[in-house]
Amino acid sequence: MEMNLENLKIVYTPAEEDIFNSNIYRILKEENINYQEFYEKSIKDEDWFWKRFFNDIQFKWIKYPDKIVEKDGLNTKWFLGGILNISSNCLDAPKEKIAVIDVDENLNEVIISYGQLEIMVNKLANFLANSGIGVGDRVALYMPLCYESVVCFLAIARIGAIVVPLFSGFGKDSINIRLKASKSKMVISFTSNLRRGKLIDMKNILFSAIDDTFVEKILFIDRYDDYGKYQRYDKVKIYYYDEIEDCASNIKVPYFSSDHPLMIIYTSGTTGLPKGILHFHAGFPIKASQDMFHVFDIKQNDVVTWITDIGWMMGPWLIYGTLINRATIFIYNGSPDYPDVDIIWKLVDKYGVTCVGLSPSYVRAISTRSQVERMELNSLRMVGSTGEVWDEHHWNWVFQKVCKNKKPIINYSGGTEISGGILGNVIVKPIKPLSFNTVVPGIEADVLDDSGKSVRGEVGYLCVKNHNPGMATTFLDDHQRYIDTYWSRFENVWFHGDLAYVDKDDFYYILGRADDTLKIAGKRIGPAEYETIINDIEGVRESAVVGAPDELKGMVPVAFVVIDSHSEDDIKKQIISKIIEMLGKPFALKDVFFVEDLPKTRNFKIMRRILRDIVVYGYIKGDTSNLVNPEVCEKIINKVKRVSL
Repeated sequence: MEMNLENLKIVYTPAEEDIFNSNIYRILKEENINYQEFYEKSIKDEDWFWKRFFNDIQFKWIKYPDKIVEKDGLNTKWFLGGILNISSNCLDAPKEKIAVIDVDENLNEVIISYGQLEIMVNKLANFLANSGIGVGDRVALYMPLCYESVVCFLAIARIGAIVVPLFSGFGKDSINIRLKASKSKMVISFTSNLRRGKLIDMKNILFSAIDDTFVEKILFIDRYDDYGKYQRYDKVKIYYYDEIEDCASNIKVPYFSSDHPLMIIYTSGTTGLPKGILHFHAGFPIKASQDMFHVFDIKQNDVVTWITDIGWMMGPWLIYGTLINRATIFIYNGSPDYPDVDIIWKLVDKYGVTCVGLSPSYVRAISTRSQVERMELNSLRMVGSTGEVWDEHHWNWVFQKVCKNKKPIINYSGGTEISGGILGNVIVKPIKPLSFNTVVPGIEADVLDDSGKSVRGEVGYLCVKNHNPGMATTFLDDHQRYIDTYWSRFENVWFHGDLAYVDKDDFYYILGRADDTLKIAGKRIGPAEYETIINDIEGVRESAVVGAPDELKGMVPVAFVVIDSHSEDDIKKQIISKIIEMLGKPFALKDVFFVEDLPKTRNFKIMRRILRDIVVYGYIKGDTSNLVNPEVCEKIINKVKRVSL
């Protein structure tokens, strides 16, 4: 694949008008520097960079920090002496400007101005305080990404409590684990949610999940049901969302230090319990808004959406980043291919959405059925992408059909632990398929080999050599696990866990997770090298390749493939022969399993770790709570059991 990457050509070159109107160009012009000089200054002079950013977006502090950064090994501190309440920064826009547009599967819409949002936030904040929620208390959210979740995020922050967002598709065990670990005192939950035309009973899932937790109160939000038909539940105090209407619409906003806790968000671990990451008022939201400003070029007239959930980083990232930049959040609260495969793109046209964030798996799922090429999508400025590795076919499909060969794909890769991106694309520079044309400003990233040496033209590990306000400082109640995960591989270097490659033109590529790497015939190879070839075969919808143990070779590759209505035997022959043709006989597949679906998270990320567990152990060892389709796992296990690897 290294040779294939080196052969990729630039396909997007920014128009002069787009460059001249960009946020970054204004900085370059005022500072009389070029982009590379800007990037280098962003990592060498943190004081200049962050002061410049705060000035650029007119970020308001109650008390400006005495010091931007204080470095002390791993205990780097940011914005010392600063006083703020991040909810105020999220509401600092003209009152009449649209803050949130929410559309559900029935195409019911809710449009909220910044002024209306502030009233809603104040009322809920007063309600929470009146019901006994105080500074530092943890309040979990069990609901989809929706306008109510936006209100909840800001109201909880407003009173100094800590928000704990949960994936709206979680079952009782996954909820219970996170409620216990976070010591959540209250849950704000939908009673039910609409998905693919059916009501999902969230209320009773939650009731079954709160035993042996610290939960004392539940506030229910009712969109689709009648509160009155529910039976009483005596274990906790129950409130209903319409009760907040009686609360005052004004509030004396309290203010906090920069490092006041804001959010505990969970990310899955490869083994054991999910990792709880604590973020702060002057951490995650500032990094999210900075990435939106520099990487996505978001301005106040933009309308931004992302196919995601509040339980994934991109949900809170969308909320904080968009509002701090005084733009508009667009939310489709529904399955992204329902009631028809192009619902997202129809809504883009209807509501003037300018930035759509998606995952490659979403594209693979719709590309054979979509007719998006017939739509004009005139409002769209860019497509964002995160969550997993692209294959060239589907990247080009988006660039041609959605972006019309004129608008950029902003590839964006980082993580919950970073509060945003490590690598990205900026619109002032050319873009190759699959690539990242920059390290995100403010981040000093590199690709290192096993010895910690910087490498170009070969696969290595993506690492970060500096600190950032959004960088996690610990795992909740498990600091040693945090150290072991990120700081133990190389001295004073953040090991992010992704395989990466830098080509001769300094374009970066993500090749997958390091723990997904296969070592075949003595050579380290990423699953994307196989999957790109397989996904290009007619009839293949998507694939995932993992390593299986082999007594003779140590490891052999195994493919899991989802196909359309084609002959399995014919496609299997094509896959096996094409892999040998493109990669060589030593890298031949051991077997190909045809499955109904691949295990995925809500944002369509394929969980190769699950497949690897199945072929190695015959069962799943790690955390599965983030799966949106756990029912496929047993089917895959049974299929693999029928074949001796």
